[in-house]
Amino acid sequence: YCSRTLNLRSIKAIGYDMDYTLIHYDVNAWEGRAYEYGLETLRQQGVPVDGLRFDPDLVIRGLIMDKEFGNLIKVDRFGLVKRAMHGTRMLNWQEIRELYGREVVNLRNEGRWVFLNTLFSVSEAVMYMQLVDRLDLGMFQVGTGNISYQALYGMVSKALYRTHVEGKLKAEIIQAPERYVELDPEMAQTLLDQRDSGKQLLLITNSDYEYTNKMMSFAYDPFLPSGMRWRDLFDMVIVMARKPDFFNYNMSLYEVVTPDGLMRPVLGACKGGLYCGGSARMVEKALGVEGDDLLYVGDHIYTDAALAKINFRWRTALVIRELELEIDALARGRPHRDALKELMMKKELIGDVFNQLRLSRQRWVHGHTANASFEDEEGINETLAQLLMVMEHLDDRIGPALERDGEHFNKRWGYLSRAGLNDKSQLNRQIEKYADIYTSRVSNFLRYTPYSYFRCVCSLRCVVTTPCE
Repeated sequence: YCSRTLNLRSIKAIGYDMDYTLIHYDVNAWEGRAYEYGLETLRQQGVPVDGLRFDPDLVIRGLIMDKEFGNLIKVDRFGLVKRAMHGTRMLNWQEIRELYGREVVNLRNEGRWVFLNTLFSVSEAVMYMQLVDRLDLGMFQVGTGNISYQALYGMVSKALYRTHVEGKLKAEIIQAPERYVELDPEMAQTLLDQRDSGKQLLLITNSDYEYTNKMMSFAYDPFLPSGMRWRDLFDMVIVMARKPDFFNYNMSLYEVVTPDGLMRPVLGACKGGLYCGGSARMVEKALGVEGDDLLYVGDHIYTDAALAKINFRWRTALVIRELELEIDALARGRPHRDALKELMMKKELIGDVFNQLRLSRQRWVHGHTANASFEDEEGINETLAQLLMVMEHLDDRIGPALERDGEHFNKRWGYLSRAGLNDKSQLNRQIEKYADIYTSRVSNFLRYTPYSYFRCVCSLRCVVTTPCE
C-alpha cells in the first residue's frame, strides 16, 4: 500500500531492519516467552504475579498506555479517545467521556503516554494492564507506601528490558529457532532480485552479531543458491546499531573481525564490511548515497521510519504483519458495517424530518410564520415525540453495533486502521505520515519488479484498500 509516490528505479540502496522485518517471529511464542521472563523478574522483587497468564488478545498494535490513570486507550487521528480499558476492564462511553472528554492525546508527552507501535510492545502492555488490576485490589506489598500507576509501569518496563538486555530470551531462541521463527522461503529471492538489479543492500539491526548470524543463517541460507550465505546478500551489515541513536548521533564505529564477534575500532566504514555501531550519516558516506537515494524498511514507526525520514529524508517502508488479518477482517465484517451504515442512514433521515418539523414549529410559536397546519400544537408535539422514540430505538441498536464493529480483528479494540465507523486510527495516521509504502511482509516485493513505480491512490476512506499500481 502506498502513502507517497515511490519510484523504486531511482532507489540506489535498500536498508533493512531484522527483527519482525527480515525475520518474522511467532508473536505468541516470542512475546509469551518474554512475558514469562518478565514475570519471573517481578516475582523476585515481590510483585504479586502468581496466576497471571499471557493473553495476546488483550492488546493490539497502535494502542496507547496512559501511565497516569493505568489505562489503555485507542485514539483517532485527531488524538480523541474512542475506546479505553482500565486494567483488563473495558470502560463504557460515559466513563471515557468523564476521563478524556477534554483530552487531546499528544504523543510528545512521553512522561504520560506510551505508544504501542511494534509487536515487541505486546508483552509489556499485557503485563502492565493485568498488574493494574492487582494494584487496584491492594495486592501489592512492594517497598513502603502506595505505588502509582506510573511507578508500576516503570517496574514492568524495566523487567522486560532486562529480559532483552541480559540476553536470556535470545539465548533460548538461538538454541531452538524453529520454535519462534516463521520461515518465508520467498524472502531470499526477494533480496536476490533487488541485489541483482544493482541496488546496494544493507542490514541495520539492534541485535548483536551472534544472534543476527544465527537467525539470518536459519532463515535465509537454506533458500539461497548453493555455496551462498546470507552475508553475500548485503553490501554492509551493521549490528548493535543502537537505534534510535543511530539516526541522531555520530557514534563510535567498530568492525567485527572474527566469527565469534571480536571487534576493533575503525574510523570509517567500507562497502562489504561488518560493523557494530556507527551512524546513518556514516552509511551514506560509505555507500555514496544520500537522502531519497535510500529506502529503509522496518517495523518500528519511530526508530525505523520517523527518524530516517525526519533526519535524513530517506524513503521509508513499514512492515505491518497484521495487515493480512486486517484485510481479512474487513472483508468478513463488511455485511455488519453495511447494516450499521443503513441504521445510521435511517436515523439521519428521521433526524432531518424531526429537525425540520421542530424548526417549523418554533417559527410558528414565535409568530414568524402563519402556517395553518401548526394550529394543532398537540398533534405536532405527539409527532415529534414519536420521531424521537424512533431515533432512540435506533440508537439502542446502533450503540452495540458500533461496539461490535471490528470484532473479526479484535473483540475489544476493533480494527487496526480505524477508530469509530468513519475515521482513521492514530496508528493509521502515523503510518501515512512516516511510511511512503507499507506492507505485511518483505516478500510482497516479489510481486513487483525492483523497478516498480508505486503510486499513491487518493482516497478519503479510513484505510487504503487499493494496492499500489
